[in-house]
Amino acid sequence: MDFNVEHDVEGHQFYMVIEGYTCFLNYRILNDGQTLDYQITFVPPELRGRNLGQVLVKYALDYARDNQLKIIPTCPFIKKYIDSHPEYGDLVEH
Repeated sequence: MDFNVEHDVEGHQFYMVIEGYTCFLNYRILNDGQTLDYQITFVPPELRGRNLGQVLVKYALDYARDNQLKIIPTCPFIKKYIDSHPEYGDLVEH
């Protein structure tokens, strides 16, 4: 199933609406726009178990890579995703 992730640039959020529920990943912009602090990933209880959080995280990480940005994985879910997908490790600001 294809999911349509949207990017609310002004609201600092990646999101998608599924069956009337909104899943989202919020971030802060740091270092004059060179770093994104990925703070929280949320999937409503009604939609959990469908890998929607992973869809959001992959989209957000690909966005950072495509825009030559670094990230800070403040959200534990995102940190865990990166730990199990080492191809994204280079995006993490040290």
